[in-house]
Amino acid sequence: MTSMTRSRRANFLIILILGALSTVSPFSIDMYLPAFPQIAHDLRTTPAEISLSVSGYFVGLAFGQLFYGPVLDRFGRKPPLYAGLALFVLASIGCATARSPEAFIAFRLLQAIGGCGAGVGALAMVRDFFPVDESAKIISLLILVISVSPLFAPSLGSVITASAGWPWIFSVLTGYALILIAVLALVLPEGHKPDRGISLHPAAIVGEFRTIMALPQFSIYAIAGAFSFAGLFIYVTGAPIIFIGVYHLDRAMFGLVFAGLACAFIGGSQLNIWLSKWHQNQKIFRVALICQAVIIAVILAGTWRGWYGLPSNIVLLLLYLPFCGVAYPNAAALALAPFSRNIGSASALLGFLQMAIGALASTSVGLFHATSSLPIYAVMTVSAVIGLAILLANRKNAATGLPAQESPNAVTQ
Repeated sequence: MTSMTRSRRANFLIILILGALSTVSPFSIDMYLPAFPQIAHDLRTTPAEISLSVSGYFVGLAFGQLFYGPVLDRFGRKPPLYAGLALFVLASIGCATARSPEAFIAFRLLQAIGGCGAGVGALAMVRDFFPVDESAKIISLLILVISVSPLFAPSLGSVITASAGWPWIFSVLTGYALILIAVLALVLPEGHKPDRGISLHPAAIVGEFRTIMALPQFSIYAIAGAFSFAGLFIYVTGAPIIFIGVYHLDRAMFGLVFAGLACAFIGGSQLNIWLSKWHQNQKIFRVALICQAVIIAVILAGTWRGWYGLPSNIVLLLLYLPFCGVAYPNAAALALAPFSRNIGSASALLGFLQMAIGALASTSVGLFHATSSLPIYAVMTVSAVIGLAILLANRKNAATGLPAQESPNAVTQ
C-alpha cells in the first residue's frame, strides 16, 4: 500500500511511530547527562570516567548501524527491531544495576548496539512507506523530533535524578523501549518483506556496501551531506568553549543561548518541508551548501580580524545553523533514492558515514586544544567547503536518474 492510497491519518501514525523510533538514541545519550556526578559517586569513580560511556555509546551507534542494514533487508523490518529493542531493554537494566564504571560503560555499549537499529529502521522505512519525492519532507519531520528531544531530555533526566535517583532514568528508557515493541507489533505494518537472497556472510556484506558506495548518486550525496552536517557536530562540541570559555556566560545563560540556536537548526529542517513543495531536492541541497560555506567563511574571517562580539556571534550562527537543517534531509533523500531492495544497507551506510565524519570532525576541536572560537570556526569552514567541493566537482555524476522503483540498481544490487 502506497502513501497515496493510505489515509492521512494512517500516514500521520506511521510518521509518528518512525519519529518515536528515531528518538531512542537521542534520549539515551542526553537524558543521563545531568546524572554524571551522582553516577560517579555511586560507582566510586570520576565524572570524567563516566563520560567514557558517551564515547562508548557513539562507537556502538556508528558500527552497530553497519550490522543492522543487511539484517533489516534480510529478515524484514520488524524482527531485527524486536531483537534490537530487546537488547536495549536488557542493557538498560544492566546500566541501572551496574556496580562498577567498567560494567556501566560496557552496558552502555550494548545499549547503543541495541538501540541504533531503531534509527536505521526508521530511516529505511521512510522509503518503504513513502515515495522518493516525499522522502526529504518526511526525513525533515524525523529530524525535527530528533532535534527537539535533546532540548528537554536533560531536564527530564534532572527531574528523575533529583526525585528518584539516576537508575530510574534507565528504567524509564526500558519502559519506552517496551512500549515501542508493543506499538511495532500491534500498529505498524511491515514495510519490507524478508529477502532471503541477501547474504549475511561478512564478505557479502562488505561487497554490498562496496556496491552501494560505487553508485555515484549515493556516495556523492552521502559524503557531501555528512561533511555539511558535520558543522553541527563541531558547533555542539565547541559551543561551551565559545560561549563559556570566550564570552564567560554562566551555565544558565549558556543553556538559553544553546537552546535558542538549536531552534535555528530545527527551523531550518522545517523550512525544508515548505521548500520541498516548490523546488527539487538537488537545487535545495546545492543552494544550502553554498549558503552554509559562505556564512561560515564570513564568521571565520570576522573572527580572525577580531570584528565580532557575543551578539554578532549569536546572530551569525542563527544564520548558519538553519542551512545544516535544510541540507541534510535532502542529501539523505537523494542518496537513498536509487534503492529499494537494499534500502536497509544503504540507510545503515548513510548513518555510519554521517556519524563517522561528524565524530572525526568534532574530535579535531580537541586535537587542536581549542581555547578560542577561531580554530572551531576554522574546522567548521573546512568541513563546509569540503562538502560543497565534493558536490560541485561531481555535479554530472550526482545527477539523479530514475526513481527507485524503475532504477536498475533497485533490482540488481
